[in-house]
Amino acid sequence: MAVLPIRIMGDPVLHAPAAPVAEITDDIRQLVADMYETMDAAPGVGLAAPQVGVGLRIYTYTYQDDDGAPWRGEIINPELWMVPLEPGAPDPDEESEGCLSFPGERFPLRRSDRVIVTGIDLEGAPVRIEVDGWRARIMQHEFDHLDGILYVDRLDDGDWKTVQKISRKRGWGRPGASWTPGIDDLDA
Repeated sequence: MAVLPIRIMGDPVLHAPAAPVAEITDDIRQLVADMYETMDAAPGVGLAAPQVGVGLRIYTYTYQDDDGAPWRGEIINPELWMVPLEPGAPDPDEESEGCLSFPGERFPLRRSDRVIVTGIDLEGAPVRIEVDGWRARIMQHEFDHLDGILYVDRLDDGDWKTVQKISRKRGWGRPGASWTPGIDDLDA
């Protein structure tokens, strides 16, 4: 297993729809193993294949509730259904999220509180996940990556302007920008 470089906002692979996985091969299994390693090293709660430069419809996820129950897996060729969004502005304390492809920043974003995701796992077995709360947020965030959408693309105009300023200041927003967990110091 290897920790892979994570692409940063502006890299074309992050802004294009990912292709379906046609067949689960040893290369796909290795990619997923490397994605887990990278997600854990970052640390993150999810990682989509486009974030490591691979335009395929795969993502990994991990989360631990306050009760300590671990939740971890991968989904290949997912489909997503969600309940309608609650009206109103997002709560900055309860609904802020971050992204490994826009590292070090968090912005409030309204997401659906309940989703169903279907797909397959590494063995080709069907997966069906029904979740709410933060787990639903993780599923939506990672699914967006597979459609070429970063969470910052969904922000209101004021936060979007802040994202643009941060991106320019840090030299992001261009092809090839990346960072490698455990190697690159993003605070430097």
